[in-house]
Amino acid sequence: MSKGKSNEPLIVVKGLQKAYRTPAGDFYALKGIDLEIWPGEFVALLGRSGAGKSTLINMLTGIDRPTAGEIWIGGQAIHRMSEGKLTRWRGREVGVVFQSFQLMPMLTCAQNVMLPMDFANRYGTPRRQYARARELLAAVDIAMHADKLPAAVSGGQRQRVAIARALANDPTFLAADEPTGNLDSRTAEAVFSVFQQLVAAGKTIFMATHDRDLAARVSRVLHIEDGLIVEDTRPASPAEGYELVAQMEA
Repeated sequence: MSKGKSNEPLIVVKGLQKAYRTPAGDFYALKGIDLEIWPGEFVALLGRSGAGKSTLINMLTGIDRPTAGEIWIGGQAIHRMSEGKLTRWRGREVGVVFQSFQLMPMLTCAQNVMLPMDFANRYGTPRRQYARARELLAAVDIAMHADKLPAAVSGGQRQRVAIARALANDPTFLAADEPTGNLDSRTAEAVFSVFQQLVAAGKTIFMATHDRDLAARVSRVLHIEDGLIVEDTRPASPAEGYELVAQMEA
């Protein structure tokens, strides 16, 4: 597999397992996931709390390590990487959007977006990094707040900053873990619209969500239960998507 070839999957997962030690013995949050995700897909991962959504996100982004199985992203064997190499890879190739934004409160919105660039030593001087941060903030319609602290903007605006930060190093794909979970429906719709624009521009997005309305409008819906993918569908229309999601949650 080589990065950038649209006739090959971007992400390949084989036999993925994740066990956590408990006093009662090992608990398997993932029990053998096989999955392929293709460039330009907008994938929603549905499932109840505890089904394994966040664990799978953490595996794909290198935040956590698998107990068994393989993870290939852009032709790279993530499961074999050393901790140092994995950290460098994550900084350059993955954009992560969290439910709780996770912005640095003492930095301005622009400075938060600049952090991944500085960490990965990309885009040259601070002036050039700042210019790129402004461009990314403009792309998510929040450039006017670039020099404000996160506390001075709304929750929806903070999530837009988080999306801009996730795009800082032009990552291979975006992983979003309940990105609209702390937002009202109108703000969630605005954030989802940003995701749709990114997919239209060629980005690949993998989104764990509880929001059935949003999940019904992506290009592919996965349903996870007890650590296993039990359904994998590609709705032909939003109407079909709503029906499929309703069936999954029945």
